[in-house]
Amino acid sequence: MTQTPEAAVAGEATEPRAPERARETHPAAGGGAVPRARDTHLDNAKFLAILLVAVGHGMAGLDDVALASATYYFFYLFHMPVFVMISGYLSKRFTLTDDKAVRLVGATLAPYVLFQTAYALFAWAFGDRPFEIGLLNPYYITWFLLALFVWRLLTPIWRRARFPLAGAVLVGLLAFMGDLGGTLDIYRILGLMPFYVLGLVLRPELLEIVRRPAARVLGAVTLAAGFAAMFVAYPRMDARWVRWTHSNADMGVGELTGTLMRMGLLLTGLVLIFAFLAVVPSRRTWYTDLGAATLYAYLLHGFLTRLFTFTGWNEAGWLDTIPGVLVIAGVCCAVATLLCTGPVRRVTRWAVEPDIRPLFSKQ
Repeated sequence: MTQTPEAAVAGEATEPRAPERARETHPAAGGGAVPRARDTHLDNAKFLAILLVAVGHGMAGLDDVALASATYYFFYLFHMPVFVMISGYLSKRFTLTDDKAVRLVGATLAPYVLFQTAYALFAWAFGDRPFEIGLLNPYYITWFLLALFVWRLLTPIWRRARFPLAGAVLVGLLAFMGDLGGTLDIYRILGLMPFYVLGLVLRPELLEIVRRPAARVLGAVTLAAGFAAMFVAYPRMDARWVRWTHSNADMGVGELTGTLMRMGLLLTGLVLIFAFLAVVPSRRTWYTDLGAATLYAYLLHGFLTRLFTFTGWNEAGWLDTIPGVLVIAGVCCAVATLLCTGPVRRVTRWAVEPDIRPLFSKQ
């Protein structure tokens, strides 16, 4: 049976109380077809969020333009937390059965190995880097696949916990107080885990609230205010905070300061997530179907942004202007959109959604 990668990762990629749904047909046994409901609001959110991810990566290195730097920091506050929260929300019914365990490996670990290898080869060929495949040290954007694997394995535990969200926040804050090293990009996995658990405990009724017209206005105002504030704050910020990659000691701060800073980032991410969801259309749009294939755009767009850096294109003088930044943003959006389309999915499905079932017994 063919699934979107998000469906394979999230298990149950449906939300029973969505006000409007796209119908997705999957092959069924006996040659029939079973219509499957998808939440158009969440598919729209995923598509718009992947545009933010691509633009954020495109803005990296354009430090001489305030618009680029502010955009980079602002998007990094919530673009990946949105994906993480939605992944948790769509994982409410996950149970670790044999079949789902195999699907989870096929949706996360298998493409991780393939893309970790592909990016290592790409960096060696174009980036003048030594050829090295370190499966325990995710390269560039591949960390998200490992994180999804770990979060999914922990899902049954968080569902049984009495205070799952408080527990996830506590674990995340404590993680940055020790030297865990860079293996598995463990700081990101634990630091962003509260957003995944937030999705697990999030009630559909709350999503209904952010879909109201009044919430849309408030969300737009909140996003605009946050972006304006970032213009003031970004010169005094260290990008490692918004990347969730280093311990408090690495950041040169004490445990209290580091903990308060990360609590502030969690709260800011929470507010911006719901503000973003509030402005996302709930109705079916031209890009709704593309929102079911955002993992393709996520894993594939990195080759372009890496090439952009390896070749030194990002050092071109004309890019250090507002028109140059806008051109980069437009190109990133166009590329991310293209990578979600059917032709690209058909050509690259073997890597993004590898079929590993022949490697396992049917029993």
